[in-house]
Amino acid sequence: MGYTLPVFACASAIAAWQHLQGKSTPKEVPVNLIKPAETVNIPIEQVAKISENSALAITRSDPGEHLDITRNTPVWAIVETQAHNSATPNIIIQGGAGVGIKIDQDNESAIYSYAKELIISNLEPLISQNDQITITIILPEGAKLALKTSNSAFGVVDGLSLLGTTGIVQPLTAPDQLASFQSQLEAKAQKFETLVFCIGENGLDLARTWGINPEILLKTANWLGSMLVTAGINQVKSILLVGYHGKLIKLAGGIFHTHHHLADGRLEILTAYCAQYNLPQTVLQQIFTSETTESALQLLRNFDQDNQTNWVEIIYSAIAEAIDMRSQKYVYQHSDQNIKVGSLLFDRNRNIIRKSKLGAELWGDLC
Repeated sequence: MGYTLPVFACASAIAAWQHLQGKSTPKEVPVNLIKPAETVNIPIEQVAKISENSALAITRSDPGEHLDITRNTPVWAIVETQAHNSATPNIIIQGGAGVGIKIDQDNESAIYSYAKELIISNLEPLISQNDQITITIILPEGAKLALKTSNSAFGVVDGLSLLGTTGIVQPLTAPDQLASFQSQLEAKAQKFETLVFCIGENGLDLARTWGINPEILLKTANWLGSMLVTAGINQVKSILLVGYHGKLIKLAGGIFHTHHHLADGRLEILTAYCAQYNLPQTVLQQIFTSETTESALQLLRNFDQDNQTNWVEIIYSAIAEAIDMRSQKYVYQHSDQNIKVGSLLFDRNRNIIRKSKLGAELWGDLC
């Protein structure tokens, strides 16, 4: 069984606090997961006192058997005692190096509600009413690992998020999760001719802000191919794909399972479309060697601004139309059904980059 990052951050904080109190260095500490209501033992790798009032403890992330980029990444917690101040909480939690920041929320640390609840619930019984501590979570490899995620698509930069609603990893690659999504699709197909496919919770949230009927929204995660075919089999008439451009661009290259562990090719696909329209060789080289599709998009935007051109519109229009065409062809190939598929791509700031022609029509009808 694997656990989410907040669990390891919590375990490090518990171990650091115990060490600061002069207790022997534990090999593992118990963590009450709260959700679910069970206690698990988490191994502690190192603990050290770093000043008279502070200690550091280190655990390593273990997501279990599932594919996860955080596997074996160190999770640090520094616990520091301070003079009691009745105007502030007894436990203050903050993000350090490698923990992402929310650029649309005044650079607040990307430590979400479950992580805070978990740490406070486990630490409160261990401290007295007169104790006041600051817990700083550090992910030394967080900034590097974040480049392999879509965090920036949702306004989190410079590190990973301590995200999740449970302590146990529930990966979207599990077959039973796909079956659950397909079951939801089949039920919705009985009521509606048009559905909106969203990749993940963030795409789902964005679609809701546009006022689209929540009953037609459906999360697909990385299984776009399987979900599209299921829609065809259930005789859905039209689908609007809503997603981060760094995910949906894969469909323009014929990749219909979008998890990066199975297939990538994002920058190669973007470079190929740019080459088709004869962008300068120097620009193609920069796009091809960009770290992320987001940085490649910004490169194109800068080039447009400097040269009074509109390559972003041209290239992403072609990509959006290719997504529609290839999706429709994929559904027909695997289900012998015709279905209209439109697409809408957004950037890390949740701004719409481009809608395909059919995507714009569907979006206009639904919003």
